[in-house]
Amino acid sequence: LIQSVFRAYEINYRMHAKSLTIDNQATIVGGRNIGDEYFDADPKLAFNDIDVLAVGPSVGEVSEQFDKYWNSEHAYPVDILIRKGSSDELDSLKASTNKFSEDNADSPYVIALKNSSLTQDILAGTLSYGWASEAKIIHDSPEKMNLGKKGNDELLITQLTPYMLGAKKSVDISSPYFVPGKEFADDLCQLSKNGVKVRILTNSLASNDVSAVHAGYAKYRRPLLRCGVELYELDETLMEGQGKKFTWLPGLKKSSLHAKSMVFDGEYMFVGSFNFDMRSLYINNEIGLLFRDPEVAGASAKNFEENVGKVAFKVEFEREGGNQNLKWVGGRGGPDVVMTKEPYASTLQKATVGVLKWLPIESQL
Repeated sequence: LIQSVFRAYEINYRMHAKSLTIDNQATIVGGRNIGDEYFDADPKLAFNDIDVLAVGPSVGEVSEQFDKYWNSEHAYPVDILIRKGSSDELDSLKASTNKFSEDNADSPYVIALKNSSLTQDILAGTLSYGWASEAKIIHDSPEKMNLGKKGNDELLITQLTPYMLGAKKSVDISSPYFVPGKEFADDLCQLSKNGVKVRILTNSLASNDVSAVHAGYAKYRRPLLRCGVELYELDETLMEGQGKKFTWLPGLKKSSLHAKSMVFDGEYMFVGSFNFDMRSLYINNEIGLLFRDPEVAGASAKNFEENVGKVAFKVEFEREGGNQNLKWVGGRGGPDVVMTKEPYASTLQKATVGVLKWLPIESQL
């Protein structure tokens, strides 16, 4: 326990980057962890995520970054951290894995995967790509923890900021956790004051899986709304539609935004592991792909424009009678739905957030 206290900062540091690279020919980066809930296979929870599949020079950049982290002093062989198992345990695990695969070969989930358009296009060799005029992997250094302020130039956000602040028309941000801090909140406000349409989609209290993060985000809602930034919060009842779509998940209880992306002027797009919060900014190790492709980025911006109001509440001021209370408009119930309290959040959730707002924990959110 004493050692843990003195190593708190080191223990707090973590790899949050997500990538999958095959034969140095193709790579997938995005926000998706490896777990049932990220692949629509958890009977109780479905995370809405986004990834980008890339070929070309960017693949080598991801592979190089993986090697740097793999060889970093912060990465340890797993066999020095856990008890070594016997060969019998390994054989048993292999046998149970094979049996599970055999038993579920014809399950509704596996059939849905086999019949998906992505699978069919890959098998048929008809998968199409958008060819970007620019593309680069941006990431934090594996030595982020050791570098401190000296490593500011190497931070992912330092590399991404010029594209965000250089936007002339629009900035669309999707982030499950959104705790921008005063500096970036001010930057977003300045963009809005300069005539740039700034739109942010994040989780509502009901769809958020970390109440402390919502407490950190909540205090920025009014300042951002006052300067013209548009805020959208995921409608928790989205799970009802997903439950009907994902017939293999009849017990689906919760849906949550997990996608992390940004689009600038409908021209540049970023997809990665980066949440717009204090942890991703200064503690976690993150990675993502920034590319220039007006067709793909423009389609994403259009999709945001046309559909965000169907899956999320727009947060607004209730200005009647001089009040500045918040209201939540739209969502799956349609544009006539207006709520004056955190949608679908329980009394306990609201009370928890009310307490957490007063704690000095923003740097850890």
